[in-house]
Amino acid sequence: MALLTVRNLSLGYDSRLIIEGLNFYVNAGDYLCIVGENGSGKTTLMKTLLHLQEPVSGKILIGDGLKKNEIGYLPQQTDIQKDFPASVKEIVLSGCQGRCGFRPFYCREDKQNARNNMERMGITEIAGRCYRELSGGQQQRVLLARALCATKKILLLDEPVSGLDPKVTAEMYRLIKDLNHEGITIIMISHDIGAAVRYASHILHVGTDLFYGTRDEYVKSNVGKCFLMQRKGGGE
Repeated sequence: MALLTVRNLSLGYDSRLIIEGLNFYVNAGDYLCIVGENGSGKTTLMKTLLHLQEPVSGKILIGDGLKKNEIGYLPQQTDIQKDFPASVKEIVLSGCQGRCGFRPFYCREDKQNARNNMERMGITEIAGRCYRELSGGQQQRVLLARALCATKKILLLDEPVSGLDPKVTAEMYRLIKDLNHEGITIIMISHDIGAAVRYASHILHVGTDLFYGTRDEYVKSNVGKCFLMQRKGGGE
């Protein structure tokens, strides 16, 4: 069974439907990019996949041994979050909270998990520094290490390169690709359609037109051709 299966999902808020009749699935090892125009419901869909928001109708099924508390999540950052007064180590370690259950403290395994993921993201040397003093790229590495503390199977990433310069963006995409090659399933919202068709194994397009399929199928589809042309014409 797939890690995630979405059946006839409809989403909305304030009595307004924004996505209707959505069907797709995500298998272990997939790299799924969610694309579409602004306001098409991409972030709402991700929050629904995380059970942070209820769907209007339809089902989200979890399989292949995945548990609800084993999904790593990297949300879009707000200005308040960027100014958070905690150390790198504290923030990364907080990613273990969902797996602590009723334990009021972090165990040795949690702390080792945090150390391993800081090393994985190349941020061990800044473990003691205050998060708000870091560059945007460093902060995203910290948040990615935090998300990895929650999972060994699947990461949900909401615009993980937003606001980063081209060099740091390329580094972040490389890190995400490497994680996928290590076996971690990726679901990523992206406004960068060029990167989506470069790295993703599958594309989910939401909006007026819905599409789900492989990257190659998307590029050849009418939906994909139109969207790629629009983005290219817009300077992306």
